[in-house]
Amino acid sequence: MIRSLRVRLMLAAAVLALLFMLALLPALQKTFSLALQESIEQRLASDVTTLISAARVENNRLRMPVLLPDERFNLPDSRLLGYIYDRDGRLVWRSRATANENINYQPRYDGRGNEFARIRQDDGEEFFVYDVEVKLLGGKSAAFSIVALQPVREYRQTLDGLREKLYLGFGAALLVLMLLLWAGLTWGLRSLRRMTVELDEIESGAREGLSSEHPRELLRLTRSLNRLLRSEREQRGRYRDSLGDLAHSLKTPLAVLQGVSEGMAQRPADREQARVLQGQIERMSQQIDYQLQRASLRKSGLVRHQVQLRPMLDSLCGTLAKVYRDKQVAVGFDMADDARVPMEQGALMELLGNLLENAWRLCLGQVRIGLREVDGALELSIEDDGPGVPPDQRERILQRGERLDRQYPGQGIGLAVAKDIIDSYDARLTLGDSSLGGAAFRIRFTSD
Repeated sequence: MIRSLRVRLMLAAAVLALLFMLALLPALQKTFSLALQESIEQRLASDVTTLISAARVENNRLRMPVLLPDERFNLPDSRLLGYIYDRDGRLVWRSRATANENINYQPRYDGRGNEFARIRQDDGEEFFVYDVEVKLLGGKSAAFSIVALQPVREYRQTLDGLREKLYLGFGAALLVLMLLLWAGLTWGLRSLRRMTVELDEIESGAREGLSSEHPRELLRLTRSLNRLLRSEREQRGRYRDSLGDLAHSLKTPLAVLQGVSEGMAQRPADREQARVLQGQIERMSQQIDYQLQRASLRKSGLVRHQVQLRPMLDSLCGTLAKVYRDKQVAVGFDMADDARVPMEQGALMELLGNLLENAWRLCLGQVRIGLREVDGALELSIEDDGPGVPPDQRERILQRGERLDRQYPGQGIGLAVAKDIIDSYDARLTLGDSSLGGAAFRIRFTSD
């Protein structure tokens, strides 16, 4: 399927131009053929006039000069042939050029005056014939058919030459037309290219909306996109503000309940109820944090960010090295120094923080982080040399909506948030074995 609008328009224009030229060629050839035949008829009529002016009648007999004024009748190899027949169709004179020719032609003396025709001989050769009936010759009563002939092959050669020139000319014209169309389409679609550049700037965060410097045919589209962008920004802002207000309103009652549970825990009779209450309070707090993170770290609709990966990894690895100072973890990087990931910075920080914390806590001493292109898609991998994940547990872990923290106690909601972030960016998370001996989390970003 051709996805380029310019290529589609070029192909459509090329097909239409080719069909037009193919329809025009036969018409031009037919027109030229008729014009050429008319020219041949006029020339033969002139040649016949030459014969008539040279003919004389003496004692009721036709007399022709030895040499005619037109040299073509006198040359043996000439292709212009002249004949004179009497009223009964008997040949009474022939030009010198007919010495080696045996033309089978029988004039029809029927009073029509003159006739232009095309005859075919037994050997397949064709001739144009111009036949004039003459009743008065040299001022005396006479009746003759004066005939001039010319081979058709010269006419065909001329037509073949014309056809070849037409094909070459039309081919060159089609090529020039395609170049002009390509230039015209490039100029005409320049506004779409400018819109594409502006959309790229919007996706990268360098621009907030489309400009109004576009053709009026596109203004409705640009205005609609700008309204969509404003609506998205406003909705995301209201959404985050509402979530923040909700979290604040819930945190205060939860803090009060936490204080009450701690007070109850001081009384031996209420210690078990206090433990249950504290567990439920902690669970509610975790759920609030999870839902807030899940909502705030989702991919935006039109804005597409590109975050440089290595500086963020250096910062996170430095922080984790301090947290797990008892472990001597060797970190390996398999990526370019300027590698970038198509995610928002906050979402990428949360995603990497959760996955790296998981790898740091479970590894024995090695963690490897890689970013490479696999089958046209970008793949981010985080591997460790820890115990890994049993194959029979991987399918459950990777199911959408499954809490990943059930696999290892103490993980909290980190991997659940990571899985939601990955899903929101239309990416795919897979879990496999690492060459280091532990687990390998691989995130593949699909190209837009």
